[in-house]
Amino acid sequence: MNLLKSITDQICNLLLSKGINELVDLRVSNIDSCDYQINNLVKYQNHSDINLIKTNISRLLDSSDLIESHNFTENQFLNLRINANSIIQNLENVKNNVLRDNKESVIIDYGGPNIGKPLHVGHLRPLNIGRSIYLTNKIIGNDINSDIHLGDWGMPVAQIITYCELEGISFDELTINMLEEIYPNASKKYSSDNDFKEKSQETNKKLSSGEKEVFSNWKKISELTLTSLKETLLILNHDFDYWWGESSVNDLIPDMLQNLENEGKIEKDDGAFISSQITDPRILITKSDGSYLYITTDLATALLRNKQISHEKVLYVTDNRQKLHFEQLFESLSFFDFPSKEYEHVGFGTINDSNGNPLKTRDGGNLKLVDLYEQAYNYIQEINSTLSETDLHCLTNTVLTYSDLLTNRKTDYKFDLEKFTSVSGKTGIYVQYAQVRAKKLIETLSEQKPTLQIPSTPLGPLDRKLIIALANIEFHLELSLKNNEPHHLANYLYDISNAFNTFYQDSNIKKIDDDAERNQKIFITSLFIEYSHLVMSCLGITPVEKM
Repeated sequence: MNLLKSITDQICNLLLSKGINELVDLRVSNIDSCDYQINNLVKYQNHSDINLIKTNISRLLDSSDLIESHNFTENQFLNLRINANSIIQNLENVKNNVLRDNKESVIIDYGGPNIGKPLHVGHLRPLNIGRSIYLTNKIIGNDINSDIHLGDWGMPVAQIITYCELEGISFDELTINMLEEIYPNASKKYSSDNDFKEKSQETNKKLSSGEKEVFSNWKKISELTLTSLKETLLILNHDFDYWWGESSVNDLIPDMLQNLENEGKIEKDDGAFISSQITDPRILITKSDGSYLYITTDLATALLRNKQISHEKVLYVTDNRQKLHFEQLFESLSFFDFPSKEYEHVGFGTINDSNGNPLKTRDGGNLKLVDLYEQAYNYIQEINSTLSETDLHCLTNTVLTYSDLLTNRKTDYKFDLEKFTSVSGKTGIYVQYAQVRAKKLIETLSEQKPTLQIPSTPLGPLDRKLIIALANIEFHLELSLKNNEPHHLANYLYDISNAFNTFYQDSNIKKIDDDAERNQKIFITSLFIEYSHLVMSCLGITPVEKM
């Protein structure tokens, strides 16, 4: 925590002088009487100089204006209570305070839709999680780029092209609605009709070799899908720095495979290429018919990114079921001596219905994201009929984002529209209401954000609780960044919103006559707005203007 960095550094030096070489572990406390806890001394209870160490730490803490009180437990936990009055001014300019000195360059790969089919509810989590990780990195100053990684090449596209040719469907007259029907029909036909399967495989070979007519038909399908895809993403407030797909690396793959074979890194096995690395099972790089796999295009994509984008780390946001794929990919990147980067798979669970089954339409099909959006929009409109279209749109995306990010990404969750649109509890509606209430208060009082002069009016218990809650942003931000887990920030947003609502209801600021006390509460309110808006920015939520 930067607010206490000078103190934790000094404690670190005190420990070092007694042969204890480790960073001070400062944690948020769950004890009402204290704010933070340091656990370093727990494992040194029997240290020969433990009493002297404690005495020296106590002298340091007693001399600090930042510490109101402290105590050591019997097990040598060090509990700290902060002087909230002394830190209140340090909470200003949170956007500058969270910037990192040691910046990283990161690529985040998420979204991954296939052309020829619409975005469905299964895309909600990678879009939300990926965007939040992207925005959080951007806010702390990292150099980050996003790539949607389209599934726009290979057999699925070949199936669509073959189906259209056999059914006499003009590629110039295709619509996105037609493609939505063609995609599953072609897939089923590929599985059940050997003749269609052979024709699709032949189409795929022509596509890979760049045969003019097949490539032209692919281009029409790709452009049609991409236009529709961008329209949906615009509604949901998503965008990407790079719109690369599997087609972006098709030309790189033959040389990549040839080089790997020349280097002895891959070898032929019944017509297929497998990695020469001895693993169980062996890692398949291409199929026996020469067609490419996900790992083939992912390897080539790594090469393309190394050429085009300066980066140190790559994050892949896909569901948990792809864990093995990325384990094999990362092993192969290392074994093939590709440029050394830090690679990480950011897995997530599924969105389920009230019975715990994957969320579907009534007839069992994939629920489109635009349909889920419309369901949420109409539901919110029924209970907020006076709101503008802009505010309804904002609240709809808030519900679809906040309820998704509130759950640990590694687990599944049940989608409950009634629960997620409640005005109480951990909901997107609740956190929006808190910041709207705060802004309305500032507007009503017609006050500019006051400059707080120290000494200030002593803080009441609820004032203090809110100040400490705001100060804890660093802990939640660090957890979110370290583990690529937005739920830490989503929960923190609820915590500070709840603390503000309690503070607001108790204060009755409009009726306070004392200028110093009134200004201080206005100042705290303005801090809450600043912090809640920053966290919303990290989560991909736009503050609504009216509720």
